[in-house]
Amino acid sequence: MTDLMQILSRIEAGDPAAANQLLPLVYDELRRLAAAKLAYEKPGQTLQATALVHEAYLRLVGGALPGASWDNRGHFFAAAGEAMRRILIENARRRCQQKRGGQFQRVELKDWPDATNDEQLLSLDEALIELAKEDPVAAQVVELHHFAGQSHECVAQALNTSVYKARQKWAYARAWLLAALENR
Repeated sequence: MTDLMQILSRIEAGDPAAANQLLPLVYDELRRLAAAKLAYEKPGQTLQATALVHEAYLRLVGGALPGASWDNRGHFFAAAGEAMRRILIENARRRCQQKRGGQFQRVELKDWPDATNDEQLLSLDEALIELAKEDPVAAQVVELHHFAGQSHECVAQALNTSVYKARQKWAYARAWLLAALENR
């Protein structure tokens, strides 16, 4: 863990060689997180776990997040989870654009699935943005726990709170998001 924080500090300081040392340390865990996120995507997904890891890594270390600094290991992986979430959202939006049939109006058919995973992901993102306005800590808990795959203990450490409060916010956020998604 000390090596990771030293490398992250060197990256913040602008050391180009540090980025090359970081990837081998975090790659396996980032790959596991990416695979978990893509498991919820619909079959035929063109984005692979490796591509998701590389894109998220480039955003974290390659300068797409200017002035990024990480306090600890949990904070880094929370940022990685957020980057993966944003990549998946962008990918879902791209697939739902005009050139992919966005000009057509959806017609409800009986015995037909209600929504695709892309639509569900976009709805979740919108609901999460609304939750962040009402309770920013609960929204951060969702990002850390659901999108970054962190345990309640890691979430509590990243947010400087108790494990009890992290679990409490998780329960609240799940109920809030479920109600918000049912009303869409």
